[in-house]
Amino acid sequence: MTAFTTLDSLRAACLDLPGGDEAAAGAVAARQARLTKPPGSLGRLEELAAWMARWQRRAMPGLERVEVLIFAGNHGVVARGVSPYPPSVTAQMVANYAAGGAAINQLARLAGAALRVVPLALDTPTGDFTEGPAMEEGDFLAAVSMGHAALRPDTELLCLGEMGIGNTTAAAALAAALFGGGGHRWAGRGTGVDDSGLARKRAAVDAALARHPEARRDPLHAARTLGGREMAAMLGAALAARQQGVPVLLDGYVCLAAVAPLARLCPDGLDHARAAHRSAEAGCATLLAALGMEPLLDLGLRLGEASGAALAVPLLRAALACHAGMATFAEAGVSDREA
Repeated sequence: MTAFTTLDSLRAACLDLPGGDEAAAGAVAARQARLTKPPGSLGRLEELAAWMARWQRRAMPGLERVEVLIFAGNHGVVARGVSPYPPSVTAQMVANYAAGGAAINQLARLAGAALRVVPLALDTPTGDFTEGPAMEEGDFLAAVSMGHAALRPDTELLCLGEMGIGNTTAAAALAAALFGGGGHRWAGRGTGVDDSGLARKRAAVDAALARHPEARRDPLHAARTLGGREMAAMLGAALAARQQGVPVLLDGYVCLAAVAPLARLCPDGLDHARAAHRSAEAGCATLLAALGMEPLLDLGLRLGEASGAALAVPLLRAALACHAGMATFAEAGVSDREA
C-alpha cells in the first residue's frame, strides 16, 4: 500500500497532479465532427466521450471495468443528536450491501459495475469535532492511504460513494471550512432530522468551526479535523484515480465535500471527476456551484451509497456507444455540410 506518512507528503501529492491526454481528447473531437449528425447535436454526450478519453489517456475509451467503491465510517458527532439513526446502522448497512439487499446492489448490477464496500474502524467512531479533532494526523493519513490503495489498477471508471451515520453533518462542516459560511448555509436534514435535530446539526457545525479556526486556512487540516474516515478514504481514492488515469463519477453531498480539498489545493484538482447528480440534500447545489460542477442528473436523490454515481454510468455507456458505433459521413455515404 502506498502510504502517506506525513501531511506534507500528502500535500505534495495533491499539488503534483498529472494532466490528461489532450491528444486523445482531440482525436475524439475530430471523430465527433465526422459522425452522421449535426455538430454538437449529442450535447454533453460528446463532451463526456472526450472527457473519458482525456483521463483514460486513449483515443477510444472503454467501460469494460467499472467499479463502484463505497467507504463506510462512523462519526463521534452523532452523540450531539444530529441524526435520527444510531451509529450501529452503518455496520448493519454494510452487511446489507454484502447480502445484496441495498439500492446500490441493484443499481450497480444494472450499470454493469462491480461493487466493493470498505468499512473503516466502524467500532471506533471519529472524535466529536465540537470538542476536538475528528481524527489525529496518523488516523487521517491511514484512512487516506487506505482509500488510495483501494483503487484497482485496471479500473476504467470509478464511482465513489459512502455510508456513515452522521456524515452529512461532517460534510456540512467541511464545506463551510472550505468555502465559507456556517451551519445555516450548509447543514440540511440528512436522513430526516426534525426541526430540533436540524438546529442541533447547525449548532454542531458552528461549534466545530469555532473550535478549529485553522481549518478555514488549510484544506487538509479541515479534512482531518472536521471530516470522517470514509471521507478521507474517498479523498485518497480520488487522488489515486488522478495519478493512475481513471475518470471518476462523484456521488452526492458527502462525496463532493470529501474530495473538495483537492480542488481547494489545486485549481484543476477535480478535472478528472464529474458530479453524477445534484442531491436533494440542502447545501449540495451550493457546493456544486462552489466547485464549478454541472451535475449529469437531477432526480431528487438523497440516499448516498454511490446511488447517483451508478445511475450515471449508463449515460457514459451511451456516450461511448455513439462515439464508437456511429458511422462517419463517408462510411454511411451521407452528404456532409458544404464547406
